[in-house]
Amino acid sequence: MKNARPLPSYLVQRYHGWRATTHAENKAWYRRLADEGQRPRAMIISCCDSRIHVTSIFGADEGEFFIHRNIAGLVPPYAPDGDHHGTSAAVEYAVTVLKVANLLVVGHSNCGGVRGCHDMCAGLAPQLEEKTSFIGRWMDLLRPSYERQAGIADESERLRAMEKEAVLVSIENLMTFPFVQAAVEAESLTLHGLWNDIGEGVVECYDPETGKFMPV
Repeated sequence: MKNARPLPSYLVQRYHGWRATTHAENKAWYRRLADEGQRPRAMIISCCDSRIHVTSIFGADEGEFFIHRNIAGLVPPYAPDGDHHGTSAAVEYAVTVLKVANLLVVGHSNCGGVRGCHDMCAGLAPQLEEKTSFIGRWMDLLRPSYERQAGIADESERLRAMEKEAVLVSIENLMTFPFVQAAVEAESLTLHGLWNDIGEGVVECYDPETGKFMPV
């Protein structure tokens, strides 16, 4: 495979630093993880955004979270059509094989994916309307949210509302998966909707009783 190249030197240096410190000081823990397999208590679905680091936010160790990341942290509806479905496959594995007890969908402020959906729907990003745009077709999942939030005059408030609604759309779509619905009804799985304000370091959790995201 001629297109694969060696690691950049700065990553090699960081790896050796990790191997000499963190790994060396916790060899027994890493060997246990390798030998006994993973038993994560929760699955987290979040955005690919490099600023979102859920393991740091919750102080999690290796083996604690089963993490799936995609653009805007979206979950599509259940669609057993024989095609490729990375997010759906991750959800299926977490729920049916790992049997996680909690599934967290995490949105965040200043989300580029949500901004892309907003601009596409507003006619400001025609390139995303092309059938060949993977981003555009993925963000079609959130298109109804733009229409529901179109009445908000302030753009920043409209975008924030869309970011939070993206979380709720994903939770709604999760419940279209038969195995997720069954686990929720059996009370072996709990779904949670979170939104993270990157700049303020605030995490809000959706409260179904008030219909609002409330600070944790």
